[in-house]
Amino acid sequence: MKSQAVQNTRIKYLNDLDIRNGHDVLYWMQQSQRAEYNHALEYAIQQANLLGQGVLVVFGLMDDYPEANLRHYTFMLEGLRETQTSLAKRNIKMVIRKGAPVEVALILGRQASLIVCDCGYLRHQKNWRSEMARKAGCRVTQVESDVIIPVEIASNKAEYAARTIRPKIHKNLDDYLTEFKPTAVKNSSLDLNINGLNLQDSHSILKKLQLDRSVLPVTPFFKGGTSQGKVRLGEFIKKRFHHYVQNRNQPQTDDISNMSPYLHFGQLSPLYIALQIKAADSLIKEAQEAFLEELIVRRELAMNFVNYTPNYDSFTCLPQWAQKTLKQHQKDKREYIYTRRQLEDAKTHDEYWNAAMREMKMTGFMHNYMRMYWGKKILEWSKTPEHAFRTTLAINNKYFLDGRDPNSYTGVAWVFGVHDRAWFERPIFGKIRYMAASGLERKCDIHGYVKKIDSLSNSV
Repeated sequence: MKSQAVQNTRIKYLNDLDIRNGHDVLYWMQQSQRAEYNHALEYAIQQANLLGQGVLVVFGLMDDYPEANLRHYTFMLEGLRETQTSLAKRNIKMVIRKGAPVEVALILGRQASLIVCDCGYLRHQKNWRSEMARKAGCRVTQVESDVIIPVEIASNKAEYAARTIRPKIHKNLDDYLTEFKPTAVKNSSLDLNINGLNLQDSHSILKKLQLDRSVLPVTPFFKGGTSQGKVRLGEFIKKRFHHYVQNRNQPQTDDISNMSPYLHFGQLSPLYIALQIKAADSLIKEAQEAFLEELIVRRELAMNFVNYTPNYDSFTCLPQWAQKTLKQHQKDKREYIYTRRQLEDAKTHDEYWNAAMREMKMTGFMHNYMRMYWGKKILEWSKTPEHAFRTTLAINNKYFLDGRDPNSYTGVAWVFGVHDRAWFERPIFGKIRYMAASGLERKCDIHGYVKKIDSLSNSV
């Protein structure tokens, strides 16, 4: 099989150092936690083949990843275990060691000719890569693999809304939405005498990590790993995709893909998902277009937001009109005010909202239509908009498998006006878009949704 070169536009040298005379090419895996459709991995293999060397894949497992807990770590380790096995089948050794990601990669990269890393858009991910570039002592090359179109190619600034980034994405789409074939590994690294954690015994690893254990794993609902994600995607395309357009905003149904946890941990490539959707029955072209709008335009708008908005996790990230209108109404009388504890315990007067909160806590997921309503009500039921922003983001990141993600930060900011426009003015919200329980009753079978969540609760 002929390998495919990685587009130059995905590649960025993070320092000015040369490739040195080392023993191997090290791929520091962090964001793209998969063994296929991974541009960073394939680039590392291609460089290693040119140098006559093998590839060593390294992952640093830290205790205190920002806001992560037992739920997130369990899902991630399930995926990493599969990735390690899949890489071994390609004659690539993967070593997972406990420690700060940069420190682990630096230690194992002391004799590397070249260090390759994937791309992350969050503040701490960028800081890690900058630190690696400063300390590595050899060339560090970043390869972007978790978007269809590289963020800086799509746009060189923070976009105002989907309508402003959409034409820029569509202009480049044909160049990037193409099949990506794996590269044959010429030199095995499996015989390298380097020890790491035994992921076959992930329960023992989890026990030794210092984690928040108050949020339990959701294995009955979601299990991590590339193969698990592929099975879910295949079932969606085969059984539910033809209902996607009419039911994607109907939370009482299950006609959605559930891909966000697998995308968040990099266990599935957005390119792979997009190509599978494009290959689906051409009779459901409307569904294909609607799905690809969400996967590419909306998701990559979120990447654009966090990449060009340093304060993406702060109330100050909101556009000026949104901050102004919310502050003008922050002293408006609220009929209900709930504490964070009451919200997390799903103890509000609103049975629809409570069902959404229970879905989040129980499954690590929530139908996107309910996510919007869920966030809007926290704004309505909090003492101040700033407090509402902090509460929404904290709960989001704590319970969702796909929390702590560019989509999460952007989704929370959307509740408060990002990528939206001013609407008719009303109490508390000012000109921020409002959502009401009566709207749910008009637009979907919200009682059916509550029954669905009740049934899930009874099945656990």
